[in-house]
This record gives sequence, structure tokens and C-alpha cells, in this order.
Amino acid sequence: MSDKGRILLLENIHPGAMENLENAGFEVDLLSKALGEEDLVREIADCVAVGLRSKTQITPKVLEAATSLRAVGAFCIGTNQIALDEANRIGIPVFNAPFSNTRSVAELVIAEIVFLSRRMGDRVRQMHDGVWRKSATGSHEVRGKTLGIIGYGHIGRQVGVLAEAMGLHVIFHDIASQLPMGNNAPSADLDDLLARADFVTLHVPATPQTAWMIGEAEIAKMKQGAYLLNLARGNVVVIEALADALRSGHLAGAAVDVYPAEPKTNDEPFESALKGLDNVILSPHIGGSTIEAQVAIGQEVSHKLIRYLEAGTTSGAVNFPEADLPVRPGVQRIQHVHRNVPGVLGDVHRIAATHGANVIGQVLATDESLGYLLMDVAAGKGDGLINDIAGLATTVRARLLY
Repeated sequence: MSDKGRILLLENIHPGAMENLENAGFEVDLLSKALGEEDLVREIADCVAVGLRSKTQITPKVLEAATSLRAVGAFCIGTNQIALDEANRIGIPVFNAPFSNTRSVAELVIAEIVFLSRRMGDRVRQMHDGVWRKSATGSHEVRGKTLGIIGYGHIGRQVGVLAEAMGLHVIFHDIASQLPMGNNAPSADLDDLLARADFVTLHVPATPQTAWMIGEAEIAKMKQGAYLLNLARGNVVVIEALADALRSGHLAGAAVDVYPAEPKTNDEPFESALKGLDNVILSPHIGGSTIEAQVAIGQEVSHKLIRYLEAGTTSGAVNFPEADLPVRPGVQRIQHVHRNVPGVLGDVHRIAATHGANVIGQVLATDESLGYLLMDVAAGKGDGLINDIAGLATTVRARLLY
């Protein structure tokens, strides 16, 4: 094993990530599949980091077994598959790639808006079945129509820019105040957006506030003949309510990429109340699945892992205080994760003074439960400090990085 430790990458993460980590001196194992809890417990036992996508579950049991684990990399946007609170409690930061597949998702949304308005899904299926149905009935241009974007973050804004370039009027709703792009305009509220939009597309995170936020009542407020697109999270739309609205003709079509329950492997069957309905585009959670996005995600998350494991940088962590201290020559760096209670920094400084260690630089960041300290001391002093700092009653983790 490499002196720097072993890293396990799961779910066919792009090989560029493996190359970056190996070039940094880590031993890397790359697997094409997800692992269940018991298999993961065995595989992760000696790993300093693990990388995964959406199917592998990092449970409290996995974290408890991974005694060498120092970081988790989610090579995707979502982190619902990771026990974030438990990871925080034991001092393990989790890193993801919140922006790397933005363009891929946005482009698919635009393509699906055009496909829905021209009923292309039905026409393609009919042609493969040998049915020639040349008709303009139910087909429309998207120019001049109104697109309503629910969730105006990075993806939502990119969708808005592309849609406006195609001649759509764009309105949006977000719980936070957002700067509009181009001529995109905020709606008065969610009900206003639902009532005005010809196309409604969802780009919200998975939170308690967004769970099942589009149900029977919300769909009823949408325009007759409107279209609904969900490429966000599977638990945002009540699928049965959407299916009812499509069968009744209240909605003219839908595009869905994410589902409340999804097959864990490509060998498992897919079941949904939306199967077989007219003008419904169903895709297997591929909104961000382009080669370009996977390359970008592999680069972003692997570099975040390297910066943390080598220098202690937690910028971009989703469950951890964010701290970054520039690397400088002639020092040793101490990494100290501790309970966020008064007096810890004073205790560390007293230890440093006892050892005659001059503090060259430091940064402290905190959240509700944890404090995270990076401290550079004069070369030769770190080895004597680290054991005493690790012995503090408030310490969660302490490590001499270099």
C-alpha cells in the first residue's frame, strides 16, 4: 500500500479521477459497480477516502467500520446517499461536485421541451412500430411560450439563459432572492408561476421543504395543456398525481428523469405509473450523464480530496466547516477537529507555548457542533505537539499532515 493510503472509487467514476489520485501518490482501486453495505464495510476498512456516485449508501454502520477513513467524495451533485450528520460527528468531511454537470442537465431540459411540444416521443415510438402518423395536431413551436423554472440555482439559471435564446419567456420561483439572468423574471409566488407557465421545470434540491412539493393540488393549478419536467429529485413530484393529470388530459405531457424508487442496477426492472402514457418522456436518471460532465466531476472531486488529504483544505465540503490555509515552506501543519466548545483554541495555544512552538499561521472554522483548526508551526515542532493536542478531551481527530 502507498504511504499516503488507499482510496476506493465506486460506480464507474471517470478514470481521470483515478489518474489524479495516483499521481498524488495514493493507491486507488476503481470498481464499476456500487457495493451493498456488508461488502462496503469489508472493502472500506483500510481506506483513507472513498468515492461514489448516487447508488452506494454510506451509512452510519459503514462509517463506524471505516476506522481509517478521512474523507468521502460524492462524484455527483446529491449527497442524500451519505449519512452527513454522522460523518460530521466523527470528523469526516464530504465533498461533491455541485456545478460540473450543470450544462448537461440544462441542455437535456431544452431538448425535452422541444420534444414534448412536438410529441416526438410518441412519433419515434410509432415509427419503430411501423406506424406512419404525419400530423400537426398537438404539435407547437416553443417560441413565444412561457417557461416556469422552480429553483433558480446554477442549473435553473442556465436553463433560463438557453430558453430565452430560443424565444421562450422565462419566469422563475425560488425561496431565496436571486439575480435574474437576461430577461428572466421572478414570479409573484409558486402559484403565480404554475398558473402562467406553459412548461414547468423543477430544479430544486432534496430537502424537507421540497419533498412532494408538486402534488395533486399544485398540478391542478397548472394551465390546461401545460407540460411538467422533473430532472431534480425523485421525491419532489407525486408520480400518481402526475399520471392522473396526464390521463385526464389536464397536462399535455411530461418529462421525468428521477423517481421516488429507482432500480439499483441496470439489470433490475423499472416500474412507474407513468409507463405507457402518451407524450411522456421517461429517462433513467441521466440528466448529468454526459462524458463532458463525468470528466469535469472526476476532476473537481478528486482535486478536492487531494487538497484535503494533503493540506487539510475543506473548501467545498457539504457537511463540515470550510477552512483553507495557504501551503508555505519550512512549516509543519497540524489538523485538529474538535467539539465546538469555548476554550479549545486557548488549550491548543497553551500546548504550543509549552513546547516552544511558534505559530506561523492558522485558520479556525466552526459549525454548530464542530471546530476545525489548521495550524502551521515552525518545522520540527509539530511532532511534539500532535500527541498532546490529540489527548485533549475536546478532540475528535488530530493529525500531523506534514
